[in-house]
Amino acid sequence: MIELRTPAEIEKLRAAGVFVGEVLTELAEQAAVGVNLLKLDRIAHDMIRTRGAESCYIDYHPSFGASPFGKVLCTSVNDAVLHGLPHDYRLADGDMVSLDFAASVDGWVSDSAITVIVGTPRPQDAQLIDTTTRALTAAINAAQPGGRIGDISAAIAAVALADGYSINTEFGGHGVGRTMHGDPHVPNNGRAGRGVHLDPGLVIAIEPWFLETTNKIVTDRDGWTLRSADGSRGAHMEHTIAITADGPLVLSARA
Repeated sequence: MIELRTPAEIEKLRAAGVFVGEVLTELAEQAAVGVNLLKLDRIAHDMIRTRGAESCYIDYHPSFGASPFGKVLCTSVNDAVLHGLPHDYRLADGDMVSLDFAASVDGWVSDSAITVIVGTPRPQDAQLIDTTTRALTAAINAAQPGGRIGDISAAIAAVALADGYSINTEFGGHGVGRTMHGDPHVPNNGRAGRGVHLDPGLVIAIEPWFLETTNKIVTDRDGWTLRSADGSRGAHMEHTIAITADGPLVLSARA
């Protein structure tokens, strides 16, 4: 069921978004050569505890997950692109890591993700991140009141396809509110003018993610991490936004 939020509720969602943005900003700064993924998870956990927030991930156990997630942060490295389960791995020079974080503050949720390069960047990785970032920006700009979900999806796809990337639609954006995942689904490919109406009060997470040379994914042995089927690298960007009468409002904006 799709729920529209009042302006007062959107302000509460914005408070959650500010916190999520602060955590991701800190994690992006901490993601350096030699840093263990488990340390990044601990940093996020400590920030949750200090803020008095709640993790949306630690007890999360959807049908596609092998078990409760057990961590508070997704860390997807190189050929991993979504749902990366933090484990005992130290980041190496040239690694790409996607950091996906969601938390509840006073009962309201925000969800966001960013991909960063650790140490020396490869040109093809920088290009992939640039495309994914521009796709997110285009999608947010397309999220106008009176429009349709398909406008967002088409905007994402246009950027990806123009840069030569294919698109997987198994996982995409989603409604956000009291819980992390709700209606409507926001696919990363679609037809403009189709789908759910973008009415003021609708709050969604938009999350383009692309792989360098494929659109096929496989599940890692950990039962969670999604990797490219051909070993190519992936990038993932996400923001929680609200549709308002004045246009899209990014709730998880980072400083």
